[in-house]
Amino acid sequence: MGRGKIEIKKIENPTNRQVTFSKRRGGLLKKAHELAILCDAQVGVIVFSSSGKMFEYCNPPLSMHHIIERYQRATNVRFDDIETHHQQLFLEITRMRNEADKLQASMRKFNGEDLTTLTLNDLNQLEDQLEYSLNKVRTRKHQLMHQQLDNLRRKEHLLEDQNTYLYRALSEHQASMEHQTATDHKVGEIAMLEHFGNLYQEEGPRNVLQLAPQLHTFRLQPMQPNLQEDSLQGSGLQL
Repeated sequence: MGRGKIEIKKIENPTNRQVTFSKRRGGLLKKAHELAILCDAQVGVIVFSSSGKMFEYCNPPLSMHHIIERYQRATNVRFDDIETHHQQLFLEITRMRNEADKLQASMRKFNGEDLTTLTLNDLNQLEDQLEYSLNKVRTRKHQLMHQQLDNLRRKEHLLEDQNTYLYRALSEHQASMEHQTATDHKVGEIAMLEHFGNLYQEEGPRNVLQLAPQLHTFRLQPMQPNLQEDSLQGSGLQL
């Protein structure tokens, strides 16, 4: 029965990891030796364990130095150049670290810390820098305040315009409603007058006929002669 496949991942148990490293390292170096003998190949193997211990193999009569030189000629890469590049990187990192330290020291001074090492001139310069920075901060603050004030004024004008428009619209609506109410009232009065007029036209003649029998008739009678005047004239008496 063959061995089952294991998952290729880091072994978390340190003891098992060390045992597996020892076994597979031996197998790898054995395979390299067989490859060099069977195929007349130049083989060089370098292995570093997790603890930093180095293991190497180079088929005789060659040495690891000859294998590395041949690798440099084949790839046109020199370890001296790599080392020089690393040195340049180290110098650049050191310079940037020094600048960062200086900036942090300056920030602490601006915050009022680590002032014991400063001289009177240094303190005067620091005070001037702080005043200059404070003036710039105040200038920027005033600019922002003016901008906010302008924005508030623009909003005020917009609100006033909207209020005026709404007031005008409300006034027009009220006037329209009053006009409509007055028109409806007049129409109602006209309809009422027409209604009473129709009633008057229908009932007028009938009322006249009803009132006619109640009217009193007057008769003219001849006046009686004044007997006294006639008797006086007949008697010949004169006044």
